[in-house]
Amino acid sequence: MATTIAVLSQKGGTGKTTTVRTLTDVFRRIGLATLAVDLDPQGNLSDYLDVDPSAEPTVGDVLTGRAKAADAIHDDVLPANLGLAEAELTLGGKMGRELTLRKALREVTDGYDVVLIDCPPALGLLTVNALVAADWALLSAEAQYFAMQGVEQALEVIELARDNLNPGLEWLGVVLNIADMRTRHSREAYDSLREHFGEKLVEQTIRSSIAYAESAERALSIVDYRPDLGLDYLLVADELLRRLDLRGARRRLKPLIEAASNGHKPDA
Repeated sequence: MATTIAVLSQKGGTGKTTTVRTLTDVFRRIGLATLAVDLDPQGNLSDYLDVDPSAEPTVGDVLTGRAKAADAIHDDVLPANLGLAEAELTLGGKMGRELTLRKALREVTDGYDVVLIDCPPALGLLTVNALVAADWALLSAEAQYFAMQGVEQALEVIELARDNLNPGLEWLGVVLNIADMRTRHSREAYDSLREHFGEKLVEQTIRSSIAYAESAERALSIVDYRPDLGLDYLLVADELLRRLDLRGARRRLKPLIEAASNGHKPDA
């Protein structure tokens, strides 16, 4: 049975989708069969992972019952497009609507080690579906003044999902994205999160850089495009694997961390 992680944020622009894309890449490199589920109608994760824009069926078809999840997986990606926004409206009128994704994924998760769900940048029905389907929730926060407020709002939704629909749901932690730790503003955001959430804050931050967008345009992983920046994600992945107690995966990750620390691509 796969470990399912919903990655969420209460607003856009926190680096959430880039995090899901890169963690998917890293996990696959170390031999973890990883399914990426795009639950954002913008479909950015699907684009990042090179799914054909015309690919059908999609996650929207799965949620509305027009397709099985197994038929909507394309190269280990369950993609989304703008049709997902319409599917969400349709879903809103159904009984048991919060359970739809969990039921759909049951038939496919046995074939994977990890399922990563990229939630939309809002705490609505699609995000609740992700949380009900997940074992773990990982929060993405931007290094800015309202970071703690955003995390607290997301935690409230996690608590509601756990109390009413998914008692096994656990909080994996929070990753601070788009951070420039040379600035007082970012350092204060980090310190505030550390003070309030302690070890739930992943120690490694993700640095702010235009290189993430550049790597996406070139269809290259940041781990290959800029190993120095890719190292941030490798260290985050290592911390998450430690929390998940996936020791074998951590051992396989170690050579990638060493290569990136020396400024080399992982296969160098």
